[in-house]
Amino acid sequence: MHQKIAQLIIFGLISTFSAHAAYPENTMNLVVSFAPGGATDITARIVAAAMSKNIGQQIVVENRPGAGGAVAAGIVRANKPNGYTLMLTSSVYVVTPSLKKPSPYDPLKDFIPICEIGDAPNVIVVKADSPIKNLNDLIMMARKDPKLVSYGSPGPGTTPHLAGEVLKIRENIMMTHIPYKGAGPAMTDLLGGQTQVLFGSLASVMGQIQGGLVRPIAQTGERRWPDLANLPTLADLGIKDAVSSTFQAIFVNAGTPLEIVNYLSKQCIATIKQPEVVESLKQAGLATTALDSQGLRARIMREVPYWADVIEKGGIKSE
Repeated sequence: MHQKIAQLIIFGLISTFSAHAAYPENTMNLVVSFAPGGATDITARIVAAAMSKNIGQQIVVENRPGAGGAVAAGIVRANKPNGYTLMLTSSVYVVTPSLKKPSPYDPLKDFIPICEIGDAPNVIVVKADSPIKNLNDLIMMARKDPKLVSYGSPGPGTTPHLAGEVLKIRENIMMTHIPYKGAGPAMTDLLGGQTQVLFGSLASVMGQIQGGLVRPIAQTGERRWPDLANLPTLADLGIKDAVSSTFQAIFVNAGTPLEIVNYLSKQCIATIKQPEVVESLKQAGLATTALDSQGLRARIMREVPYWADVIEKGGIKSE
């Protein structure tokens, strides 16, 4: 009797392993939390095309924007945890659960990290002819009269918005946040003089910097971006604990078998380390980080409480 049970258990284990060993057998979907044309979408298409070749199965990009990534998260969570539906999202993943009440998902329990593709700093820019020449000018102006300074961002709860809130908290200043539906409208109003400052992702402001339309005054990453090597970070300027960057990363449903998680993580890392992929991502304004599942989980565990604290101290609510 015991021998028969043991045989059944072994047979079940072999069957399970065989099923996973054949993975992937079918087309896979990569659900993207933002609309076509943005940084997250561009990243998704670069990675999906290259990874499809590596694994021998097509990865179809499906854009499902809305609610700070919660729409995409809901769609992915509703699918079977079998590794055929993946989610590519940005740093909104660690922000949205604290920003929206009730929280639409648990970032530590509802999904499993696969890999962090890369990240990029946010950049603080002003119009080229602005009297604000550097970050100290901005801080002094805000202290002199808070009504003088309004800053634009690509939307409430985005890391550029929260980078502005971090600066306010760390320097004890006031600025009026003007949220926009994307980086384009925010840049238009900066150039038109409706706002004095713009906090934007690197990709969204680099063209205007290179064209001389705006002047960068600081970047918010942990280290300087190579193409902006002369632009100081906030830490360089003496502002501590103010690092913010926008990551792009891939996740799957909680409950996805460990063999599949490990396979996807390995394939993702191998794909994004390919020199041509690294260069394509750089051109899209993303520095390849290639964090595996464990590394990405560690980052999430650091950033969820960090942004929750900023949101609480700033009195930030979902708009």
